[in-house]
Amino acid sequence: MEQEFTFLTDLIVVFFFSILVVTVFQRVRQPTIIGFLVTGILIGPYGLSLVDDVRQVEVLANIGVILLLFSVGIEVSIQQVSRIRKMVFLGGGFQVGVTILLVTIIFFLLKFTFQQALFIGFLLSLSSTAIVLKILMDRGELDAPHGRFSLGILLFQDLCIVPLMLVTPLLSDFTGDGWKAIPWALGKAALLIVLTLIGARYLIPWFLFQISRTKSRETFVIGVILLCLGTAWLTSKAGLSLALGAFIAGLVISESEFRHQVLAETLPFRDGLYSLFFISVGMLMDITFLIENWAEVLLWIGLILILKTLVAGAPAFLFRYSHRIAVLMGMALAQVGEFSFVLATVGLDQGIISAQIFQTFLSASIVTMILTPILIQMGPWVAEQADRFGSARGWIQPEISEKSPGDQPPPLKDHVVIVGYGINGRNLSRVLKVVKIPYIILELNSEVVKEYREVGEPIYYGDAAREEVLKSVGLTDAKVVVFAISDPSSILQMVTLSRRLNPPIHIIVRIRYVSEMDLLFKMGANEVIPEEFETSIEIFARVLRRFGIARPIIQQQVQEIRSERYEMFRGIPQSFHALLQIPEMMGKMDIETALLPEGAFANGKTLEGISLRKKAGASVIAVVREGVVRSNPSPGFLLKSGDQLVLFGEDESMEKVIHYLNSGEIDEIEKSDTD
Repeated sequence: MEQEFTFLTDLIVVFFFSILVVTVFQRVRQPTIIGFLVTGILIGPYGLSLVDDVRQVEVLANIGVILLLFSVGIEVSIQQVSRIRKMVFLGGGFQVGVTILLVTIIFFLLKFTFQQALFIGFLLSLSSTAIVLKILMDRGELDAPHGRFSLGILLFQDLCIVPLMLVTPLLSDFTGDGWKAIPWALGKAALLIVLTLIGARYLIPWFLFQISRTKSRETFVIGVILLCLGTAWLTSKAGLSLALGAFIAGLVISESEFRHQVLAETLPFRDGLYSLFFISVGMLMDITFLIENWAEVLLWIGLILILKTLVAGAPAFLFRYSHRIAVLMGMALAQVGEFSFVLATVGLDQGIISAQIFQTFLSASIVTMILTPILIQMGPWVAEQADRFGSARGWIQPEISEKSPGDQPPPLKDHVVIVGYGINGRNLSRVLKVVKIPYIILELNSEVVKEYREVGEPIYYGDAAREEVLKSVGLTDAKVVVFAISDPSSILQMVTLSRRLNPPIHIIVRIRYVSEMDLLFKMGANEVIPEEFETSIEIFARVLRRFGIARPIIQQQVQEIRSERYEMFRGIPQSFHALLQIPEMMGKMDIETALLPEGAFANGKTLEGISLRKKAGASVIAVVREGVVRSNPSPGFLLKSGDQLVLFGEDESMEKVIHYLNSGEIDEIEKSDTD
């Protein structure tokens, strides 16, 4: 009983300190994962030693890793992989393969055994999916060229986790018959995976369908956990890893109709237990070892950062992206990944690496993770310096063609330069083509350039953050430049450069978040369109239309919001409160129709002659005569018998208005007015 209470005390300490540390890290805008690592270092046996039973925490952490791989399998949609398959398999394959090769050679030359050098190559080939994607999403750069490419490489790394974990145990017996055992083990693993996939393909959807019919959320959650842990247990019994089984189960569910619900139910368990994984990794880090072996750890850190920056950025050149994209990618993927810790633990247990190597790797890896936010933030500045240095020496030449090196844009004047050919860029070019306004498009995706050049679009490959490229598309003679890309760090540089090259040019920028507006206006943008508030405008405009607010009033409010740079959404002004009261006031009004019979008082008289508004408090907003609608008739409009009048006035007085049209008597109305 005392042991259970000890474990409970350890968990309380772990979660209490993780909340404190992570809160501090969020205040300084650092990833929570780094906060979890620091928490582990702080409370672990090499820190304040507040946790007695580290092994029990690691058990829960391993369950968290299983749930993580399960959710990764769900999120790795086969369709998603298909859309960016070239980036995933060519770019990711190049990065992982070259990293393993170079690291193996370097560490073998440093007198490590071949098995150790190869295994360290496995460890350093992976980057942190969780940290990188979180930072890129926070910066709004996930849809930028370097963000999409980084996602593709990270996705390939996630797929590599399975074969790397399969090969790792085989490295412990790499002499003699060990070489022969590798193909047999991989073949057996592949066969088991295929059998598991076939069984899961038919059994898992059927099982989920059956438990969903119970309409019990508790039963569904228990069933999902059973699938995850059960599949992991079955694969482990077959000689494969627990994580592999969880990944397969998630991959099967990703193609079923239960995907989103399963992911929603597992996320709370995954996030809670997955945090324990990072905390347990931090607990393994020996601060004393780091201090005593600082030179060796520093050497590893330098090697990891330099080698991974160069190799991770190199695939950008395979797809003809600019060197700036290569720099941003390389610095984003320069750290060691979270799955490397899982792999390193397996290598330590199998005797592939020693405790000394494990601690050196662990210390260096955690430091690279902590440095990741700084590296990503420095990326644009480093890319700019590399641009200046390379251009000054003639190493970097402007590349704006996809047909032939001599194919240059035609000379234009007062044209539009469109930077980025996504949905917004394509819609704009379509309209400009209809109204016959000349334009030129700049795009960094060479496949997009090739596709649309073949259909006659004036699109060129080039980086708008470079002066030579902007000059080559005639920006100095352009009337408008539109930046329709999702790359906040690059847009600032592009706006500044455009304003310097062509001071009178009108600069329009599309951004994601309103927080970026002020800086862009300061840099010289004329119009900044934030997606998040433009969406809000469209929503509130449609809601107001449903409540009967006139379109001119809505348009006036929209114009005021845009002219005030969306300040309205930060505090609703009094004028807008008055606007929202219009539906309430309109509720007292009514629209009625009245047919003028033979002998009616209004027959043969003009609207001005009967003075309906003055004497009866209503207006004629339309007249239907012989099936023809005459809206807003003039004061001189002559009424005839058989006309159908559309009246607008207060609901309570409509009967009196119709009475006046027929008889011309207003005594009762006048009496009510004097009361």
